[in-house]
Parts: sequence; C-alpha cells; structure tokens
Amino acid sequence: MLFAYTYVPHQMERMHRFINFIVYQVWCRAPKTGAFSLDLFDANPPLKEVMTSFAYGDTQPGDRFYVQVQAIYESFSSLPRREIAQLKRWHQSNNRLEDVCANGPRAHLARYVDIAVSYPVLSNQLADFFKGLYSDSLLSLAALRDKIGDITSHYKAFVKKNNGDKCPFCGINDLMGEYHSRRDAYDHYLPKAIYPFNSINFRNLVPACHHCNSSYKTSKDPAYMPKDPARSATRRRVFFPFSKAHTGIEVEVTLAHVDLQKLTPTDVVISFGPTVIADQIETWKDVYGIEERYRAKLLGGDGKAWLVEVLDEWRWNEESAGAAGKPPEKYLQDVGRHTHRSPYANGNFLKHSFLQGCQAAGLFATVKQVGAAA
Repeated sequence: MLFAYTYVPHQMERMHRFINFIVYQVWCRAPKTGAFSLDLFDANPPLKEVMTSFAYGDTQPGDRFYVQVQAIYESFSSLPRREIAQLKRWHQSNNRLEDVCANGPRAHLARYVDIAVSYPVLSNQLADFFKGLYSDSLLSLAALRDKIGDITSHYKAFVKKNNGDKCPFCGINDLMGEYHSRRDAYDHYLPKAIYPFNSINFRNLVPACHHCNSSYKTSKDPAYMPKDPARSATRRRVFFPFSKAHTGIEVEVTLAHVDLQKLTPTDVVISFGPTVIADQIETWKDVYGIEERYRAKLLGGDGKAWLVEVLDEWRWNEESAGAAGKPPEKYLQDVGRHTHRSPYANGNFLKHSFLQGCQAAGLFATVKQVGAAA
C-alpha cells in the first residue's frame, strides 16, 4: 500500500456496534437467558426498534436478518461456557485489524473453515449472516437507515477527508471523489467470504479502484501466504490501511539494456523499500499484482510518452529558436521536484523512477539517436 488512509468516524459505525451487541449481549448469553425474544434487546433501544420493525414488518431482508439472529442464538444456547468464550475471542481478534495486519500475538484469526472444524452447522449460519450484512438490500431498509445513515454519505465524508483521487493500493488508477455522482466499491480487506465477524467493520472496509478490488485482489486472503499443498497455511504481515506510522514506499527501476524496441518484462527490475517493511511490501505485491502492473505501465504507452516528453523538451528550443533545449538531466531534476510535491499525480512516482532507470542504463547518453528513432 503506497500510502495509508485517514480513518473517518461516521454514523455508519453504529451498525458494527449493533452487531457487537448481538454477539456479546445476545448470542454469548444465550445459555442463561432462555427463549429468544425481543426483550433480549432492551439494553439497546435503537437496535430493539430495528429488530421490532424487522420482526413485524414485511421486508424480505429484514425478515432474513431477524430469523438468522434467532437461529444463531439457538445454536449458541447449547454451547458450554468455554466454547462460547472461544467464539468471543475469535470475534475480538477478527476485529483487531491493526493487530491482524501486523500478525501480532493477539491476532488469533478465525476463518469459517476454522470454525467449521468444531461447529459445522454454526459456521454455515455465521457465513450466511455475516456475508449478507454488507448489502444494499439490508442497509437501505428505512428502519435501519434511519439509525445508521447510508453508505454514500460515508463515502463522501471519507474521500473529502482523505483529499485524494488515487487508489492507495496501486497509485496508478483514479478513485471517484466528492465531485462524482457515483462512488467506487469498498473492498473487504479481510474478505467477507473467508472471515466472520468483521464484514461491517469500517476498519475492514476500504475504497479501492476497480482493478485492485475486482481484477487482482478479488477474494485473495492478505493475512495468509498463497496456499501451498506441501505445507500448512502460513500467516504473513500486511499493511494496515489506516496506519498512522506508514511513511510510504520507495520504488526503483533498473533496465537490463537501452534498446527500447526489445525491452521485455524480464528486462525491467523493480525494487521496493524500505527494508524495514519488506514483509508488508511482499504481501502487497502479491495481493495486488503490483510488479506485473507497473511493468505493463512502463513498457506501454505511458512509459513511451514519458520518454517522448524528455526528447521533446530537449529538442524544442534547439529546433524552433536555435537555442539549447532542456537536457534530460535537467528534465529529470524537474520531475523529481514534481514527484516530491505530488508523487501520485500523473504517475509521478513511477515516471521519476523509470526515467532514473533510463538514465542509469545510459539511454540519455544517446538521446539524439533515440530521438531520431522516435
């Protein structure tokens, strides 16, 4: 992740608090509170209003929510205290997103497959419930929306606060901002298809561009190494999307030769730093296909256009006014200043690294010949 988001508090967080109440105060207390009833929600009047509306209303998503809460309550009611305590710990761990990303000692993650080992029926019930929480059909119901607001309002507040239009997971694609009438999708950082308990936690919901979300990450699990049949699943570190300590990523491009017509992806080496976050960088590269996407950009139209800019700046004054043009070294210095001020505008962070790689490979030493060929 090239840069971190700033977390934005919002009324939508109340939905996650509703779920926390259901887990801790309703489900986990099921063995000692008797039959399921609306009285179980007395300590949370706004949630009780929602549950009452769902119980007596005629909306399919509301009915489904109510029935699922009741069914899971009944499954919990037969569990011994120690097993309920384990489920409670899993819920807590799955919502400690910063610990999870750092692979910290308290990050005892629980996937549906882990829960299914001991509780196959309950695992399916939880999957149906939590996978369906983040859905327009449920969140747009008037009884619920009146209490928690709506996702579009959250998105507008989020992008306004974060004040940028680039996707932080790749840095090369735009995000729709406050002046758009549409919005980009929220990515479940820990996929809701794999993990229970955090599908409506807004520290696990992050706007991402379409390519990052739907083309590359899809349902990849950032918390685990790619599956290897020869070994058990291995945890790994990943960037926390709202980290206050994230200082950015260094990108360096090295070219194997300067024959632009014959450059292939294997001739372009992209190095990342700093080494202190090497583990997180490796995860980021794997999850979002970073090296492939950056090489494609450098070898495609953008990389060629950046080189044409260098050549045009070098030739323009000389050809039109008889004066010396801006040499590549000076142009590179200017790009460096632009990159420092606005690293992600116009792909500056990649542009600068690529042109530095061209310079180091000796391309600009033969700029006249390259210009003639162009």
